[in-house]
Amino acid sequence: MAFDAGKLLVMAPLLSSILFLGRNSRVHGFHHSVGISVSAVGVGMRKHASSCTDGNLRLMSFDLSSNLSRITCRKSLIVTALRSTTTSSSVDAIGTDSSSLIGINNVREAIAAVLNEEFDYKEVAKNAALGKLQKKKKKKKKAKNKGDSEDDEDNQEKPFVDLEAVAEKAIANAKPFSLMDAMVTPATKLEFGDYQCNAAMGLAKNVQMQPRDCAAKIIEGLLKQPGISNVLEEPEIAGPGFINLRLKEDYLANAIKCMAADASERMALPKVTGSAKQKVVIDYSSPNIAKEMHVGHLRSTIIGDTLANLLEFVGHDVVRLNHVGDWGTQFGMLVEHLRDEYPAALSKETSQDVDLGDLVQLYKAAKKRFDVDEDFKVRAREGVVDLQGGNAESLAAWESLCAASRVEFQKIYDTLNIKGLEERGESFYNPYLNDVVSELEEKGLAVESEGATAVFLDGYTNRDGTPLPMLVRKSDGGFNYATTDLAAIKHRVNLSDGENANRVLYVTDAGQSQHFQMVFEAAKLAGFVTDDISLEHVPFGLVQGEDGKKFATRSGDTVKLRDLLDESVRIAGEDVRSRMEDPEGDFDVILQNVAQTVGIGAVKYADLSMNRESNYKFSYDRMLSLNGNTAPYMLYAYARLCGIIRKATSQEDATSLVWPEGSDVIITHESELQLVRSLVRLPDILNEVETELYPNRLCDYLFETSQKFNQFYENCSVNNAETAELKASRLTLCTVTASTIRLLLSLIGIPTLERL
Repeated sequence: MAFDAGKLLVMAPLLSSILFLGRNSRVHGFHHSVGISVSAVGVGMRKHASSCTDGNLRLMSFDLSSNLSRITCRKSLIVTALRSTTTSSSVDAIGTDSSSLIGINNVREAIAAVLNEEFDYKEVAKNAALGKLQKKKKKKKKAKNKGDSEDDEDNQEKPFVDLEAVAEKAIANAKPFSLMDAMVTPATKLEFGDYQCNAAMGLAKNVQMQPRDCAAKIIEGLLKQPGISNVLEEPEIAGPGFINLRLKEDYLANAIKCMAADASERMALPKVTGSAKQKVVIDYSSPNIAKEMHVGHLRSTIIGDTLANLLEFVGHDVVRLNHVGDWGTQFGMLVEHLRDEYPAALSKETSQDVDLGDLVQLYKAAKKRFDVDEDFKVRAREGVVDLQGGNAESLAAWESLCAASRVEFQKIYDTLNIKGLEERGESFYNPYLNDVVSELEEKGLAVESEGATAVFLDGYTNRDGTPLPMLVRKSDGGFNYATTDLAAIKHRVNLSDGENANRVLYVTDAGQSQHFQMVFEAAKLAGFVTDDISLEHVPFGLVQGEDGKKFATRSGDTVKLRDLLDESVRIAGEDVRSRMEDPEGDFDVILQNVAQTVGIGAVKYADLSMNRESNYKFSYDRMLSLNGNTAPYMLYAYARLCGIIRKATSQEDATSLVWPEGSDVIITHESELQLVRSLVRLPDILNEVETELYPNRLCDYLFETSQKFNQFYENCSVNNAETAELKASRLTLCTVTASTIRLLLSLIGIPTLERL
């Protein structure tokens, strides 16, 4: 067990934080990703259904119950980048590169460098380990005072603890302070500044100092770091030992100018490079062949696409995979139905010329026959065997179904502006399934159970307490979803013809959380992934009707995604038409584009603005409202900003807006300062979503920044500013605000409109 300086010193509050999870989150069985933020008393740990990526963090879960032992940590910026030790070259960059923005990780780098320079991490690890033993002794004494028998205590054989050996082991396994140990978080209140550092609170005891004295020493070292004086005001100690950090106005002004100079590109945001750059596979959308996409596919598709866009923008190498349901027992039923109704579909030479019509009706017709016709049912089951065995006619019919389905899927993807999604269906992994089961058997993980082959994992039980099996091969020799997912993990992570991913995200509904927990754990036990690979389930809740019940048509059928999107565009179009000077006039191409952008954008934004783990009520009225945190509001805010810039730069007649050159920023009003502070938080917001995978934080930030711009615009005239310099300064703020809205809406997948 490796004792990492700075991690053990906050062990006790950490364990109590983990045990506290159940009260405030739906974590029964640990079905969701739950966050515990850094607090005044210690550092928390984020639970995910994933493989543990930091050997040092594993020590945090020792001595927990079997359920809690299933808590795992995932690879992310806050685990990968933060666990590494800083170097002088990385710290030098914090205030010396004036062309790009700094973020919270730059501050963490500086603090971590101070901790390593000012404190002996080996001594800290030793004191933490010995302190933990002392804490155990105090607990025993406290229990004795509560009434335990003194004779029982004396009669118990006390285990010998070699304190010197404990200390030596702690020193040998100690590691330098990491970015995580810096314990820097965004300030909880505006008056506290921009960032807070809580490192002194946990560190003080293990360096024999008072927390405020420890904080003072950290500040002293911080002020010596290269570039810090260019960025931060002198830090302040608050309360028992918190350190408040505030960005300098000069830095803020220069950052805005840099963002304006790069308004049409990256807004001065650097890309990740070197070891920080990852290969990320994102598995999302996943419709089923021969079935229509419904509202449930909406969430997976747009959440996954947003995360892919963001991670790609940050600089990672992203592979977007569509794990379509193109294999399984239902295809025997469909192939046999085609044999009777569309025989030409069974020939490779003629199958491409067959129009299968409405695939949903075809599926319903086949299912109806399967339910009432025993002979057809037998043929269907035999058809599955033929298909899996590579029968030419069966494969031709199957390929016809897949091709027809792709056409329908692509119509939805085009409407939602989904690009770069590579189909990688279940059938792709068929050649790997036997090997997966064989490896599981060889390693003693898969065993026979009632004629089938299953994996039994510690801590997973049925409601009656019996072990819960994860089937990997059915009694008839067929394979299960778990087998396919394990094969997919192998291919995506460690096979030579795969992606060699560092991080794999699975964007599916929350109901599949336990499935992915078990698959991830089995993959780790089987050696398909190593500790430095991150497997993460990104769960989401249900879309409900306005009555809070299942979102369905009046007849109770599942709402088709195509119908839902068309209706939103129709309502948006009616609103656009009502604002025309002549509502009965021609609805030209430009207005149709406006209706399409607003209608589809409204659906996407309404979904993404919600915490993805929550259920939400679908309401056209709310999502198409011009008030509140909605797509129409943000689109109109952007168009309004373009109008202000167009007027200020005499571009009223221009077909496309040219961003004005950035100017020196002059802060004369509190509302200007608050807008500036909000805008320079952009790298931290992207970092947060990259790490935590909650797109709603992009929407929250967009709305907050837009509100701050409104306050600024009410108090500070742009076109009628007192001086030319002040007008140029405020115009620069308009440019950066507009560019921020445009950038984040593009990551969400919503195009902007310069005129509305």
